[in-house]
Amino acid sequence: MSEIKFTRLSSKGQIVIPVELRESMDLEEGDTFAIYGEDDTVILKKLYMPTEEDFKRFLKWGEEFARKKGLSTDGTNKVIIEYKKGK
Repeated sequence: MSEIKFTRLSSKGQIVIPVELRESMDLEEGDTFAIYGEDDTVILKKLYMPTEEDFKRFLKWGEEFARKKGLSTDGTNKVIIEYKKGK
């Protein structure tokens, strides 16, 4: 865990994340975060956009899960095929 740093809220409601923390967490301009606040605590969580490979893995996992449960994936495959045709 890194050393505690301090920052201030700007008049526009912006908070600067100190450079040492940005570098150690590999944060870059344009990164997207989920934010949650309660009482005097604010939590930021960096969000990651899944890659095409991630989606392929999710699809494979879903098909295997459905197969094990005795469910058909024909409807899902039809939707994917129609989507790809529209590209």
